[in-house]
Amino acid sequence: MSDLGSDSVGWRAPNPGQRAAIPGLPSPDPLGRRLPAVYAGDDLAQRLTGGFDQVLAPVHATLDNLWAYLTPSLAPDDFVTWLGGWVGATVRPDQPADQRRAAVVNAVGTHRLRGTAAGLRAEIRDLFGVEAEVVESGGTSWSATPGSALPGSQQPDLLVRVRVPEPLAARLREFVEANRPAHVPCRVEVLPE
Repeated sequence: MSDLGSDSVGWRAPNPGQRAAIPGLPSPDPLGRRLPAVYAGDDLAQRLTGGFDQVLAPVHATLDNLWAYLTPSLAPDDFVTWLGGWVGATVRPDQPADQRRAAVVNAVGTHRLRGTAAGLRAEIRDLFGVEAEVVESGGTSWSATPGSALPGSQQPDLLVRVRVPEPLAARLREFVEANRPAHVPCRVEVLPE
């Protein structure tokens, strides 16, 4: 999958950056406790290190809960989109959170099927939340008899039939065009809902 820009189907979220500060979040290891004894009672030193503690507390909280950030069902919403970029999941920031989480979880299985009719169906389901009918002209067969008839057609062809709202039809066509095998002509039929 390539980065196609923020308004296209292949959009990936940028690095969400450092997590935001949470007011009143205590530091698990205040810096003031680590100062030499001479500064332990110094009000200025304690207030200065207290300011650092406020800045570092979200970092400690993130690192202490890193396993949750790497679990799609528990990660914050903005991080799920970024996590999707790590595993090459096809996600859009305007998708419902449960669809984005499912796409991240299913990314490995989807990559295994990439370039097949089943893979295209799975990606359309993950990205658009609809079932698509994918008809291809090729086929495979096994025969013990040499010279047996081959399945499918000699002319490559791919047909995708799907029921989506009209506003999504253009995005769906763009997505199918970007994810179809390069040598196969493709048609997309959008059926009325």
